[in-house]
Amino acid sequence: MKIRHNSVKQKLVNGELAYVVAELTNADDIDAFGPNGYDGVWLEGEHGNVTALNLSDLTRACDIWGMTPIVRVNRNDQALIYRTLDCGAMGIVVPHVNTKTEAQNVVDGGKFAPIGHRGMFTSRQGYGVDNYLEVANEQTLLVVLIEDIVAVENLDEILTVEHIDVFFVAPSDLAASMGHIGNNNHPDVQNTIDTTLARIQDAGRIAGTMTSTATVEKYVKAGVQFLLVGVEGWISSGAKEYKLRAKSAKT
Repeated sequence: MKIRHNSVKQKLVNGELAYVVAELTNADDIDAFGPNGYDGVWLEGEHGNVTALNLSDLTRACDIWGMTPIVRVNRNDQALIYRTLDCGAMGIVVPHVNTKTEAQNVVDGGKFAPIGHRGMFTSRQGYGVDNYLEVANEQTLLVVLIEDIVAVENLDEILTVEHIDVFFVAPSDLAASMGHIGNNNHPDVQNTIDTTLARIQDAGRIAGTMTSTATVEKYVKAGVQFLLVGVEGWISSGAKEYKLRAKSAKT
């Protein structure tokens, strides 16, 4: 056995776009979405029901379709980070990383020695892989969320932390921290998002953010590689269009 390939990480290393889908909440949904050819699945452990009890099945479904299972945890805790990896995640997203020290803590929890302090245990992804402890660091993806204005203020220092693969600018929490709760489209918020994404790339690091069908072209042109999209918007727009077409046919 060889360690599974991290599709998202490889795309990013190659300078390509990595497509990651969110809001799939069970293994059957992942299987149904699998044929669409996305690179990764964002599994929600901060605002959703992903736990150590269901993570193995969720990540197995991702494995079947070659999609990287990426889990957002609910706090910057080294033990939580590496337990989530042990249960089958190949990527970790950590919220509210506001300082260089906090960013380094993500690396310490997510990487085995000599890079970090991840507990020495073979993950579900490592069963049958004789050299898992030697090669796991290469396939583990680490994402930190820049979602508070204090993180933007400390960004230059945060960006110096090595072994973080993606610096993800999160619009909603950032807007709230700027006093514009629920108004992601406020000009000050949008300007902060745009300049922060540019600063990340100017430092030679990889930027990510939340996108939609309406905004993805803008962010690709801005150089963003890690593209996250939720299925909820597609479901809502498709449902509305279906009803409109039916009503128009009736009249």
